[in-house]
Amino acid sequence: MKDQIQYYEDKLAYEMDSADLFSSLNQGENVVVVDTRSKEVYEKEHIPDSISFPHRDMNNETVKVLDKTKVYVCYCDGIGCNGSTKGALNLVKLGFQVKELIGGLDWWKRDGYATDGKKSVSDSSISCGC
Repeated sequence: MKDQIQYYEDKLAYEMDSADLFSSLNQGENVVVVDTRSKEVYEKEHIPDSISFPHRDMNNETVKVLDKTKVYVCYCDGIGCNGSTKGALNLVKLGFQVKELIGGLDWWKRDGYATDGKKSVSDSSISCGC
């Protein structure tokens, strides 16, 4: 049982869902949302106030503008994409505090949260059953 408790505590330390991210943003917590997909895809649709930082572009030079006191929440398209995992891994290796948004942009939209960009969604009705 102790191993299982540790597993779930670790999982929550490294991941968050859309409702947790939405709450963190609304409460002004020290988080930065990072879209790890290409800049072209980011321009089409992204989580509001997120920054575009493709995982392929992350290195010692490009992260110099980031604040190491913040928690970076990485996301990509969703369950069929591992860009958020690659971005999270890159940022952790470069010394940042990181979480991964489970379900990515797909689950963000399924939970009813708005998006920005050329194909943005404005309906922000929430129906979280947790």
